[in-house]
Amino acid sequence: MTAVLAHALAVIRRDVFGRPCDPGAAAAAALFHDAGEIFTGDMPTPVKYLTPELTSAYKNAERGAAARLLAQLPPELRGSYGSLLEGGDEKTRDIVHAADKLSAYIKCVEEERAGNREFLLAARQTKERLDALDMPEVRYFTERFMPPFELTLDELGREG
Repeated sequence: MTAVLAHALAVIRRDVFGRPCDPGAAAAAALFHDAGEIFTGDMPTPVKYLTPELTSAYKNAERGAAARLLAQLPPELRGSYGSLLEGGDEKTRDIVHAADKLSAYIKCVEEERAGNREFLLAARQTKERLDALDMPEVRYFTERFMPPFELTLDELGREG
């Protein structure tokens, strides 16, 4: 989902806002953005950001895991995978970060729609983090593409 969203945000950046961006590079970086979790496992977002010290320690662990993965590749492939395992190049890193947050937000909205009230706070906090990114691509996506995520399958079938 993050790769699809990164591609979409990159297309929006390029085609709607006229800023240079490579959707393919954004999607590829997003495919590998959590590769280090092979070693670290996935940590729930509320725990990951519980304290600045924990956040810093987890980020260091993620960087170490990415370096470990890279070191296990044959030397001739490391150049191609290095930036992907580090979250992409400068031009796409913000897109991948936003897509990851957007994916989490969509998950919260879907859970809420299914009646799972456990995601109410997470949805609000994740939306606030998305808004704080202050990215026109994210605003464009949320204004135009988020409403259908709040609909049931029956409601989606009646739309259009």
